[in-house]
Amino acid sequence: MASLSLSAPSYHAESLVSRYSLRHSSFPPYESRSRFQLSGVVKCDMNESLKFQNGKPCVPVLNDRTLPSFLESRRMEKSVSRNIDRLKIFSGTANPTLSKEIAWYMGKELGKINIKRFADGEIYIQLEESVRGCDVYLVQPTCPPANENLMELLIMIDACRRASAKTVTAVVPYFGYARSDRKTQGRESIAAKLVANVITKAGADRVLACDLHSGQSMGYFDIPVDHVYCQTICSNDLVVVSPDVGGVARARAFAKKLSDAPLAIVDKRRHGHNVAEVMNLIGDVKGKVAVMVDDMIDTAGTIAKGAALLHQEGAREVYACCTHAVFSPPAIERLTSGLFQEVIITNTIPTLEKNYFPQLTVLSVANLLGETIWRIHDDCSVSSIFL
Repeated sequence: MASLSLSAPSYHAESLVSRYSLRHSSFPPYESRSRFQLSGVVKCDMNESLKFQNGKPCVPVLNDRTLPSFLESRRMEKSVSRNIDRLKIFSGTANPTLSKEIAWYMGKELGKINIKRFADGEIYIQLEESVRGCDVYLVQPTCPPANENLMELLIMIDACRRASAKTVTAVVPYFGYARSDRKTQGRESIAAKLVANVITKAGADRVLACDLHSGQSMGYFDIPVDHVYCQTICSNDLVVVSPDVGGVARARAFAKKLSDAPLAIVDKRRHGHNVAEVMNLIGDVKGKVAVMVDDMIDTAGTIAKGAALLHQEGAREVYACCTHAVFSPPAIERLTSGLFQEVIITNTIPTLEKNYFPQLTVLSVANLLGETIWRIHDDCSVSSIFL
């Protein structure tokens, strides 16, 4: 065991001239300089023995590459803790329950944030803890009321940017305006592109979204987008049904996960927004368990008419699986009409207590989003989650 004595100088007011003269005069040889004795001696024990060169002890050089073991272990502990501490999670008011579940899965606490609304409806946001140099994740789905929640997300991003956050990731479990992703008639807007531009201009560095309405929405962002999706494992002897042609890719991927289950497609014609009419069925569902897979249920018109057609075609049971439960009226009446054996949704959008019914099953996406956040923070693969 070797001991290293480090001396801390004690300065007095009258030593100013002497310090100046010492700085500008020639020092005596090393042996005479070593005789200076200053008060405030600090003793430090090292587990490593001192090396000797030419009969004289050689103290290890303390720099960023060579450290004694008693310092190296402590430095690594601080490095790990600092890396964890630089990850901050904040929640908006759209879905605080999901935010708490994500934080619980990650072993973190939600960041302290003050969100309030003035009498005229304006939104005020203040971060109540430092985020300087941190990787910040803002959990805020743009579910109904979509405009308020979107504006709240933008102000949260701006607050983090002005607080010198290193990176800001918008975690949007439900991306509102995603259905307005193309022009179907003349003089229509593409609101999905507009919202993507606004989120980017507000200062977001990355977006984490769950089960977008269409994959092309990722291309609307000029920043990286991590797109995750939900999967449900069902029984054998089933057929996966897409409620419309636009959802074929999603249904095909779902069927592939179920040992290449057969696929059926409902052909529909839409006469207006939230108004759909089923025409015919492509595929065989007779005597089988039909699982209808879609990204969202809004008024449930599409999925209810599709389920009625499946029963007419001889399906034994019909299940509905969707990620986002918007549940605009009269969705509950249609879903409880006896067409469905079970309706499986997730908690990307908070479900009101009045919208619960016996056939409803709500699954949490907290572990999926939490694991994705960890992988983004650690620069690991996100796509490997779904392999």
